Amino acid sequence: MTFTLVQVIVGGLLLGAVYALFSSGLTLVWGMMNVVNFAHGDFVMLGMYVAFVVYTLLGGGPLIGAPLATLLLATLGVIVYFALIRDIMKGPMLAQILGTFGLALLLRYSVFWWFGANFLSLPENLVGGTFDIFGIRLQASRLLAGVVALLVTLGLHLLLTRTTLGSRMLAVAEDATAAQLMGIRPDSMQAIAWAIAAGATGLAGALIATFFYIVPTVGETLGIVAFVTVSLGGFGSVPGALVAGLLIGVIESLSGYLIGAVYKDIVVYTLFLGFLWFRPQGLMGKT
Repeated sequence: MTFTLVQVIVGGLLLGAVYALFSSGLTLVWGMMNVVNFAHGDFVMLGMYVAFVVYTLLGGGPLIGAPLATLLLATLGVIVYFALIRDIMKGPMLAQILGTFGLALLLRYSVFWWFGANFLSLPENLVGGTFDIFGIRLQASRLLAGVVALLVTLGLHLLLTRTTLGSRMLAVAEDATAAQLMGIRPDSMQAIAWAIAAGATGLAGALIATFFYIVPTVGETLGIVAFVTVSLGGFGSVPGALVAGLLIGVIESLSGYLIGAVYKDIVVYTLFLGFLWFRPQGLMGKT
């Protein structure tokens, strides 16, 4: 295996970790409330624009932009839950779909109105140059994004499985009525879940903005990636989202290197559909 091929695989793993980070929020919301958030990709887009504004106004990089994007998007997640989601959860699935889809359009065209439709980008050297690790050359921005995303995704899994807060959230996901009888407030736990999910998208958006194009419609692309990642990993499974995100990142990178970047999406989605044909519940989903 040549160094170039190893470099492509490592790059795919780093990108896949970012995919896993913003997809974990989608799977968390689904696992707790059975709500499909069609505005999820647009939350990531907002995180990217927060990073751009931080750089434009303050000259700051991810060390300022990423925490700020996480905080702002987490706050937005709580607002969206109490203003929209809590009510439409009482209605049919169609109300949830149309409600979150309408939210996606509202966010997208608000950004269009404020920033315009031009493609924006951050300087390539904002994070640093390129590292040479055992002959493998990696962009500092991609390395930072991948490592942080991987650590935060693992931290989210530990939060859900090793803490009292996580136990309460999982109890609400299992049976909200029974959890309420045990003194747990479902509203609070669900609002926290939305804050965590939206905060993860803000962090991912701020990290990916250092090497990805920034445009109001980028949420469409990233939203599709999130849904594919969650479906492949299994709805409701954060470890599944992590494994699926890494797989998709590697497959994208390898197919782009071996047969051309134009065809990488075709390869990813073909393999995805083929896999779901045999295992529709995903890698770690429940039957």
